[in-house]
Amino acid sequence: VASSSLMKPQMHGLLAKCLQFHIAGAFTVSLGAAAFYKFAVAEPRKKAYADFYRIYDSIKDFEAMRKATVSQSVK
Repeated sequence: VASSSLMKPQMHGLLAKCLQFHIAGAFTVSLGAAAFYKFAVAEPRKKAYADFYRIYDSIKDFEAMRKATVSQSVK
């Protein structure tokens, strides 16, 4: 009588059920990580480069390096 009250373990379709759960979880975590990287790393880096090159004068930088004799090949 006691053994009839216990549930039988699920064996049929157990692997498919576990894989479905873990694939959905992995997909969700990967999308979250990609969104985090985009907004926490890539966008600030892109903005920093844009701000730097907006005011960067390569000719002025080259002249400063030439006066400091950084390069031996430039007169």
